[in-house]
Amino acid sequence: MTNAPLPNRALVADPDPMRHAETVAALAAAGFQVRSAHDAESLAAALESEPSDVLLVDNVLRGFLPRNDAPVLLLLDPQDELDIAALEGWTVADFTYRGQPPAFRAHRALVLIARAAERTRRRSEAESLRESLRKVSAAIRSTIDPNRIARHLVDGIGEALGAEHVWFTTFPDARVPQVSAEWNAPGLAPGVLPAELTDDVTMFELAERLWAEAEVQPLPRRAAEDGPGGAGAHGGAGAPSASVVVPVGEGDLVLGVIWIARPDTAQEWTRAEIGLIQHVSGNLAYGLMQSHLIGAQQQVMVKLQELDQAKTDFLTTVNHELRTPLTSITAYLDMIRSGAGGPLPAGVGRMVDVISRNAERLRRLIEDMLTVSHQDTSGDLQLSRVNLGALLRLVVSTLQPLADSRSLSLTVTHAPGTVTVQADEAKLEQVFANIISNAIKFTPAGGHVAVSSEISSDHGAVPSVVVRVEDTGVGIPETEIDQVFTRFFRASNASTAAIPGSGLGLAIAHDIVERHSGRLDVESALGVGTTVSVRLPLDPES
Repeated sequence: MTNAPLPNRALVADPDPMRHAETVAALAAAGFQVRSAHDAESLAAALESEPSDVLLVDNVLRGFLPRNDAPVLLLLDPQDELDIAALEGWTVADFTYRGQPPAFRAHRALVLIARAAERTRRRSEAESLRESLRKVSAAIRSTIDPNRIARHLVDGIGEALGAEHVWFTTFPDARVPQVSAEWNAPGLAPGVLPAELTDDVTMFELAERLWAEAEVQPLPRRAAEDGPGGAGAHGGAGAPSASVVVPVGEGDLVLGVIWIARPDTAQEWTRAEIGLIQHVSGNLAYGLMQSHLIGAQQQVMVKLQELDQAKTDFLTTVNHELRTPLTSITAYLDMIRSGAGGPLPAGVGRMVDVISRNAERLRRLIEDMLTVSHQDTSGDLQLSRVNLGALLRLVVSTLQPLADSRSLSLTVTHAPGTVTVQADEAKLEQVFANIISNAIKFTPAGGHVAVSSEISSDHGAVPSVVVRVEDTGVGIPETEIDQVFTRFFRASNASTAAIPGSGLGLAIAHDIVERHSGRLDVESALGVGTTVSVRLPLDPES
């Protein structure tokens, strides 16, 4: 046993008793459940009490009718002025004349209810379609794979629009990948492309025109003889009549085209549907351009990583090849100095000293290059308590001969007491050796290099020690200071002055200091000098 449909509910508001009674009787005869109002007060009360499916209101009470979702039928005299703008304030509205038969009013009320129901249905369908296509756009934005983007598009549009066929392709363009995708409703063979899309030149010209005009192109049904085996056939029957071509583009250039075919029985394309499809095509263009750009960047990154690995492998190989002859050279120098080859002639000792200094310089360069080649794969630091003052004095004493050979003053002033840090002593020694030797190298004869340290608590609650290496050297151009920690970078004035160097010292020092949870800063003024500061956390027991 089925439930009987509920009767339509009508509210009649008319101050004329006879006309009011006629209208109520006609509505009741048409199956309406009717309520009555005779003036503004009773109209307001009736509207507040319960909803109605239609309102029949005499024109004299129109001003007392608030905006309402129920459809409104106004009763007018032919001489009454009708304010069309006032009708637009209600969801669905119409009018009839007071002199027309009461049965006609009942008929018009039924028409208004049907119009309101159709409007509600269309709004619901539009919202459902909007939500479905919103999900398509979200799926497109969720990936950078161009084939998955195209698949999300055709699958999503096909299912959301109840289509039979969806086809998409991009045109050859440096900004997007070349990709195509097709969707067919379950049980259907691939659709036949319209003639306008079977030739690449014609298809591009059509898409270009549509993109320039911000339009789409509805297409008529192809004749049966243009079906399977016809030009551009994908197989299956001829194209349905309700098909549309939508351009895909960005800026002034068209990038591709979408073809959507619906069954012959489908309604004509609405502006809301077309607008939503165009919105999705905009997301599609953006997604494809982003995927192409990111894909190209990823390829560049892979190439850079391969080049970096090749460089690292090369440096490792060269370093090992250089260390063997250098070890032999230094061994024979030690033997010559010890007198194993007999007494040295006058002046030869100074020559041997020069050879020894340059051999030591070459050794440090090889060590720096080996450090760089292992920087990205180096193991954990070998931490221990390191007496920073003793370490600085050791490094300065080692580099004192180099400073003397350049007629430089090299001094060290350490903070009072014993200052210790938790560090890898060998790597920390390398840091200060690189920084101080750099200062000596870039300071002209007669200049000064000062090494100092002090305790500081300015940067947070953890006390730290700051070591400064100040020189009166050539300085670094202001525009190049940010690049001094880049591997193999050398300041332009150093290259111009032919000052030797690999551009590795500060890069290595910066990496080691950061691994010690410290900070390395550089301040410099061209022609005045440079100050390099190393900040390290103090050992808690220091």
